[in-house]
Amino acid sequence: MKVLLIDDSSTMRKIQRRVLTEIDPAVDVIEAGNGKEGLDRLKENNYDFTFVLCDINMPEMNGMETLKAIRSIPESIKLPVIMCTSVAEKNQVMEAIKAGATNYLVKPFQPEDLKNKISAVLNK
Repeated sequence: MKVLLIDDSSTMRKIQRRVLTEIDPAVDVIEAGNGKEGLDRLKENNYDFTFVLCDINMPEMNGMETLKAIRSIPESIKLPVIMCTSVAEKNQVMEAIKAGATNYLVKPFQPEDLKNKISAVLNK
């Protein structure tokens, strides 16, 4: 399993990495601190990821912009993207789904919540 983790919080990336390692000890996690870096990591890795975990509220390029960019690239149009955010507003959830998010996770979350979202994405 190879995962692109896009979040401006190093603490959140550390938490998500730990949960991913519990799911698959051999997981390959590539990190990015904002959407622009995330798109660079996608390209550098030939769009070869199992899925992407992407925060919404980030500097430089936010998660919605990142998601729309991912969906505009033919090589990543079907790449599963789980949006993670501290904003649980229904409008934002709907906007993310319309923009092509595969799933949505609200922070703070329990490790089990992330595991369930990942399982749902992998079993689609």
